[in-house]
Amino acid sequence: MPDLPTPKDAAEAALFSECWDAVLSYADLCTSGSAAANQLAREAFALGIREARAADDDPRHSAGRRSSRLPRIPLLLTAVRTTAAAWEFEGQGHKLDPDLRLWLNSEKAARYTGPPLLRPLALRGLRDMQEADAALLWLAEVEALPLHAVARRQGLDPMAAMEELNQVRGLFRDRCHRNHLDTPIDTDCRGYVRLLDAVTRSPVADTPDDLSRHLATCVECAEAAACLRLHGGGLPAALAGGVIGWGGLAYLERRRRAAEVRMGAGRPTTPDIGGMPLDAAASRARTVRNSLLVAAVVVSGLALAASLTPFGGKSDDSVLGGSPGDSTPVAGPGVPGLPSTLPTTSATSRGPAPATASGSASGSASGSAKPSGGATPTAKEKPDPEPQGTSSPTAGAGEGPQPSACSVRYELVNQWPAGFQATVTLTSTAPVDSWSVAWAFRDGQHVDQMWDAGFSQNGSRVIATSADYNKKVLAGGSLSFGFLASLQGGNSAPYDFTLNGAPCTGV
Repeated sequence: MPDLPTPKDAAEAALFSECWDAVLSYADLCTSGSAAANQLAREAFALGIREARAADDDPRHSAGRRSSRLPRIPLLLTAVRTTAAAWEFEGQGHKLDPDLRLWLNSEKAARYTGPPLLRPLALRGLRDMQEADAALLWLAEVEALPLHAVARRQGLDPMAAMEELNQVRGLFRDRCHRNHLDTPIDTDCRGYVRLLDAVTRSPVADTPDDLSRHLATCVECAEAAACLRLHGGGLPAALAGGVIGWGGLAYLERRRRAAEVRMGAGRPTTPDIGGMPLDAAASRARTVRNSLLVAAVVVSGLALAASLTPFGGKSDDSVLGGSPGDSTPVAGPGVPGLPSTLPTTSATSRGPAPATASGSASGSASGSAKPSGGATPTAKEKPDPEPQGTSSPTAGAGEGPQPSACSVRYELVNQWPAGFQATVTLTSTAPVDSWSVAWAFRDGQHVDQMWDAGFSQNGSRVIATSADYNKKVLAGGSLSFGFLASLQGGNSAPYDFTLNGAPCTGV
């Protein structure tokens, strides 16, 4: 299996991290297993990077002439398709998806490598644009990244990003219209060119019946209609299908889900460097909200203690012993707006951060209470008997059987001055329905991108969680994933590997 190319500098390393996830996502669609997906992604990534570097070193490029080529991500995705076609030709087609094999041997695939004037309109239109404009359009429409994130990556003013994107959309439409006029089409199609242009310009114009019937039978004109109609939400599908080809719509859906995870609860807890003010405001709002919840716990506990304390009695201990049961549900894990539960990071801590805040309040009260020797209160007990605020290794004993110990192999695949690539392989002695692998770095390394798993990082602790397609592991079976990470000095091997909280032994 070939190694990934070594980045030339930090900027290219960041670009590699951005592109690898997209390449692996499409390679997984094209293959019949995760091992084949990794192999296809590696070969295609190396091929695409070689092509991009060769174009950068072209003397015509340095002389100021614009080369007709795709932005980096769609360029690498077409390299996946090219590599898959090479596999089919070389007798490795059994590793590919059966539907892809049928497509590769059809006339549909020949359009992407045939005469330039007969290639899909979206592919030709994107090639005819400046690379920066084409990259902006692809990141916003196909990769489904938030506009402020796209603006940050492209070095645009966030306030003017929407206007810039609208201008790029119009530029893409203009390029597609010109390419449609240059396409060698028959007389019937030629008669509909101007009508198609006029209908697709207006968001309220109705499509005439004769044009509608023509679009239902003519592939080229239907593709042109999708590229020319900027309203209605069909542009991402036109781009993905026209540039990638087979699996374009499935890839589009995967990227949308990945974007939702990155911007939602599944986003790593550590904020990006140079984050937008919106992220900082959201962080401050969460801090204020959690502080109010903790204050509510304390106030409600004091109020309940005051209401239950009899005049002149000496039942302070019994009151203190009962109040935590009333206050802990206020800041429990089910409170809306609190961070979602993260996978277990060690054998001594569990549960989400909000539960820890609640547990500290209730745990301090219950820890100071003295045994009364009588029957404990039951009328106001918390329905869930699970203890809160504990941090001893036996705190998770009541959660059910823990997975058996596992063995782990950590492999440093490649390294450059500012980062490295590594793979992790674990073998479990017991069956696992869903896995979470955690470890700690010694030298401040930070994971930037991960494949075959989702991830989050808090300080030196990293948590990798299973994907939908590899979450089940049989007894004695193995799981593996890889990642790209940045470093600031040393690069010692990580330590303290756990599988679902159970420690792993090295091999």
